[in-house]
Amino acid sequence: MTEETPGFDEKPDVPSGATSDDAAESAESSQQEGPAARAGDAAQIAGLTAQLDQVRTALNERTGDLQRLQAEYQNYRRRVERDRITVKEIATATLLTELLPVLDDIGRARDHGELVGGFKSVAESLETAAAKMGLQQFGKEGEPFDPTVHEALMHSYAPDVTETTCVAVLQPGYRIGERTIRPARVAVAEPQPGAAAKEEKANDEESGGPDEG
Repeated sequence: MTEETPGFDEKPDVPSGATSDDAAESAESSQQEGPAARAGDAAQIAGLTAQLDQVRTALNERTGDLQRLQAEYQNYRRRVERDRITVKEIATATLLTELLPVLDDIGRARDHGELVGGFKSVAESLETAAAKMGLQQFGKEGEPFDPTVHEALMHSYAPDVTETTCVAVLQPGYRIGERTIRPARVAVAEPQPGAAAKEEKANDEESGGPDEG
């Protein structure tokens, strides 16, 4: 009895009623579907890549828009803060300007020894409050005349000055920070005409005159 070798007599599964030609065509079709499937996958990947690029482009555009909006908002906040400070400074300067005549009266009363009792306490409180709001007084006798901060109400000549000098402060000046809200009203004195030439001549005479050759 001949012994059968397992597996050699087995045949590939063929659908019922299919011929050998049908089986061959099925095998050939399976071989052709491989490249087609790979091409379809490549096309799908290319499409997804294009969509991803579009999403990235849109994201970059939105990010740029957000950054521009943030920069505009920061600029807006800075403008608002600057305007707020400016409005506050103007309001403070306006209020303090209205108080200057009162401060002048207080100064005159102090000069005449009339700042006493309850009036003194109220006056000092008012001056302290004005100083806390940034009000500064300036203008002193003997300082050089500066037309940017001084207003000359009286003019004279004096032999003991070498430049235009404030010799009396008629009304003190006031400023807030670097902003002058009222110049100091002063009396000024200038050197007497020809005083410089006379002084130079006197110096020459004291030194024995010009050297002789």
